Amino acid sequence: MYLGVDGGGTKTAFCLIDEHGTLRAEARTASIHYLTSGIDIVEPLLREGVGEVCATAGITPADITHAFFGIPCHGEVAADVPILDALPRTVLGTGRYGCGNDMICGWAGSLGGHDGINVVAGTGSIAYGENGDRRARASGWSELFGDEGSGYWVAIQGLNAFSRMSDGRLPRGPLADMLRDTLGLADDLDVIDVVLNRWQGDRARIAALSHAVVRAADAGDTASRAILARAGRELAALADAEAAALDFPGGAAVPVSYSGGMFTVPLLLDAFRDALDDRYDVREPLLDPHLGAAVYAARLAGRRIPLTSLTKES
Repeated sequence: MYLGVDGGGTKTAFCLIDEHGTLRAEARTASIHYLTSGIDIVEPLLREGVGEVCATAGITPADITHAFFGIPCHGEVAADVPILDALPRTVLGTGRYGCGNDMICGWAGSLGGHDGINVVAGTGSIAYGENGDRRARASGWSELFGDEGSGYWVAIQGLNAFSRMSDGRLPRGPLADMLRDTLGLADDLDVIDVVLNRWQGDRARIAALSHAVVRAADAGDTASRAILARAGRELAALADAEAAALDFPGGAAVPVSYSGGMFTVPLLLDAFRDALDDRYDVREPLLDPHLGAAVYAARLAGRRIPLTSLTKES
């Protein structure tokens, strides 16, 4: 039995698959994005999720053949890596596991663990690719000065457009009223109090405002449509950076896929595809990231899992 754990910006997804590629159990817990809530949140949430999938499958954690834990921000704070790498041992009771950044889950799921590039756009954004022994990542520089094209980035661009609409630097479009309603504003300037004071700049709550930008774009808001189109181009630029770093041979199109909630937005996905030229073979993702994590766990144990029994969630 192989355990996959994908820690995202808003949730952590767990699954167990067997050697035939049959999905045996799934679970969800809160996010283990520890940089926002402290490293002490990680072990209890891992224990909760692992316990749930094991109970569903009728096994104990010690029965798991191998596991892979995709942890947000893994590798970005060097002093934390040994701590994070040791935590699953306390949950599983064995050393049969690997840890890494959650970008690996998206890559393994989208491309089935085969060479190519995966671009992630959820709460944050990052790209990861492999070509033989070469591995590379791009973006994932945090919401403060990176994560272009992500839900957080789209939300911040939307808030900026809202401020410009409010004081007349942009024509007032549907976005203005949608953000007023979403945030419960009596006055436009109250946005400062809500986002900075009441929310304390909470990453997940701000990223959720990207939904208002998407709704406004669907309603014809010019600024919102421009934001989503630019997000798609920013994400395509990550694939370009990865392709250069991984040195794919000429003559064959580079496999590129994608994962994360922002890619469910047609305008963004279309802009992403349009920005990638014929050097790329853009593919729909095969599997969700938590399933990818389980496939990767099997790969770490020296086994290739057949993917025919696994499906991406609709």
